[in-house]
Amino acid sequence: MFSKTCEYGIKATLYIASESLEGKRVSLKSIVKEIETPEAFTAKILQKLSKSKIITSNRGSLGGFSIPPENLNNIYLSQIVSVLDGDDIYTSCGLGMKKCDAKNPCPLHHKFVNIRSELKQMLEQTTILNLVQDLKNGTTFLKRN
Repeated sequence: MFSKTCEYGIKATLYIASESLEGKRVSLKSIVKEIETPEAFTAKILQKLSKSKIITSNRGSLGGFSIPPENLNNIYLSQIVSVLDGDDIYTSCGLGMKKCDAKNPCPLHHKFVNIRSELKQMLEQTTILNLVQDLKNGTTFLKRN
């Protein structure tokens, strides 16, 4: 459903948020190891998230990536998706057709309208804090062993 860029961006943000709750900054290397992603690709994603102020990036010996804990309840999944994938997920054709709308629908168009609406609502209502709390209490995971 999401692009690899967006999947990696969400995972990275959740890992950074989880560590930020404990007052820690995390390095690119620790993020890559924890979420099992390619380093150069992840660095580009983190740069976009940093430019959009979703995460913070500091250089130097005390540097790394973090999110101020007080911001975690104000960052929604929809913001990450918008920065990394744009809004195409809400409007693009389920079959990848260039022209697909109510007047000229693909076979999936009418079914996808409801799914996209529900997806948008979920992304706009889910904060990073909601998801990090599930990680912290062990009901969800960023990777499988």
